[in-house]
Amino acid sequence: MIKEVKQKFDGYAEVYDEWFMKNENLFTSELRLFQKALGDIKDKRILSVGCGSGLFESYIDCSGVEGIEPSVDMGEIAKKRGVNIIKFGLIEDVILPEETYDIIYFNGSSSYIEDLVPVYEKCIKALKKGGKLILLDVPKESAFGFMYLLGKSLNTYDHEYLKGVMPALPYPLALASSGVWHSTEEKIGVLKDLGINDFAFYQTLIKNPMYTNEEPEEVTEGYKSGGYVAVIARKG
Repeated sequence: MIKEVKQKFDGYAEVYDEWFMKNENLFTSELRLFQKALGDIKDKRILSVGCGSGLFESYIDCSGVEGIEPSVDMGEIAKKRGVNIIKFGLIEDVILPEETYDIIYFNGSSSYIEDLVPVYEKCIKALKKGGKLILLDVPKESAFGFMYLLGKSLNTYDHEYLKGVMPALPYPLALASSGVWHSTEEKIGVLKDLGINDFAFYQTLIKNPMYTNEEPEEVTEGYKSGGYVAVIARKG
């Protein structure tokens, strides 16, 4: 199982970081959402599920952040950036201690998980009472989601259907094509079925994808317009 994930993601750490650095304003918008969703993390025990290269974590105090990451390539970079990698592997294969974490977050990683139910259930059990499960993602129903799904279906961004409507530097097709992509309503429904009823929502990347790298965007409340959305679910 882990071998398959390595074949899928290993070797893309440099490409992943480079894309965000070239799309600096888009990255700043997403980073603002990430920081807003996390809130005050001082003295909190935090778990990042699918922490990647730790790029976002490198912009916060990540001394209290533990990470789970399938890709050894990315995880090793995250370690150098200060994330405490507790497991190289899939969240599906990890046993989490119950009622342990103040915050568990998925920063884009839900988009690479087929069955959300057992994964979210495991994470909710691992949260302390009052703890937060934070899901940051490109929603399937957003303009970015449609773009990635179309690129995945066509196996290229260089197609007449996309001519004149693509951003200058789209997300690498290999990474977009390996995504599952879930809608925000789907994730909310899963969480409600698991007994979560306390939600907050924030969003960014409101502009069409062609224009999101022109300047950083502010974070706004809600989830129905953004190309990157944070669902914050609090455990009762």
